[in-house]
Amino acid sequence: MPSRQLPFDLAPGEALSRDDLVVTPANARAAALIENWPSWPAPVVILAGPAGSGKSHLAAIWREEADAAEIACDGIEAAAIEEAGLRPILIDNVDSGPIDENGLFHLINAARAGGQPMLLTARSFPGAWGVRLPDLLSRLKAAATVEIDEPDDMLLAGVITKLFADRQVDVEPHVVQFLVRRIERSLSSAIRVVDAIDRAALERKTRITRPLAAEVVNALEAGGGFNEG
Repeated sequence: MPSRQLPFDLAPGEALSRDDLVVTPANARAAALIENWPSWPAPVVILAGPAGSGKSHLAAIWREEADAAEIACDGIEAAAIEEAGLRPILIDNVDSGPIDENGLFHLINAARAGGQPMLLTARSFPGAWGVRLPDLLSRLKAAATVEIDEPDDMLLAGVITKLFADRQVDVEPHVVQFLVRRIERSLSSAIRVVDAIDRAALERKTRITRPLAAEVVNALEAGGGFNEG
């Protein structure tokens, strides 16, 4: 039996800078939107795409560039509404839970009155959010919308290669291509599988090979490790 070494739980922090962004046709329009700020087509922009498509990464880049305040949409307080008139506002994953519809309506109004931009990210467009307040729905329909497609092969390969490089691990291209063919088409799946493969290699004190990658992917699939919920 090969010797095994338990790795320290020191997974690298998620890399969310502009230099860490891999741009392909799948996310080129969204990346261009972020890079073209502050020349935006509307005061409120909604960035929509499936889970794991990189919305939060793009939002983090914009938040840093614009010095935006990030708030949650489930309980928007008066202080946040006041701040919206003074600086850019980011709401990430706006459709992931209950929406404070009155609060969001007043937040958008304050941002527009103060000439401040707002970026909202979501899995779907506003018509699917279940918004019942007509005035809010009208504001959201007036927003500019940009969609991120499912990650393509080029994007997944680039992300997987970079995730391994961030861990100072060299991986053969054929291993990367195997993973692109096998895992779900999302960046969150890529993060999970790279973490699992790196841990398995550290435990066994071995390099990352295609058989090891296949073993880890099979184990994740058997255990429901790729389920997005």
